[in-house]
Amino acid sequence: MDIKAKLSTLWLFATLNYLYADVVGLMNPGLLRQYLTGTVNGVHFSQAFLLGASVLIEIPIAMVLLSRVLKYAPNRWANVIAGTIMTVVQFATLFLGTPASYYIFFSVLEILTTSLIVWYAWRWHQA
Repeated sequence: MDIKAKLSTLWLFATLNYLYADVVGLMNPGLLRQYLTGTVNGVHFSQAFLLGASVLIEIPIAMVLLSRVLKYAPNRWANVIAGTIMTVVQFATLFLGTPASYYIFFSVLEILTTSLIVWYAWRWHQA
């Protein structure tokens, strides 16, 4: 598998995990009640917050495509930067309140995947 396909596939895997972690969160009755009030674990879901969350999840979604179409140098750096951002953000979310076991499970997978993306991109040398 070439590196572009590998990176794109890893971004797809990470994205599906981000999305399904959110779906499972909606199945958690305690969290669902909080979602319905607009405040989850003390965080108010304002329009600005929702826009920020939308921009954040757009990073891995866009990287599925960008990993395939960008030329070597911008591709490599986009993967390093986006992977680093998503790794740091996901790691930080583990310290917001007390995460549920399913959330920790998904977070570990997501952190490992985005760290692997950074590692592959960092080691990627143009042939």
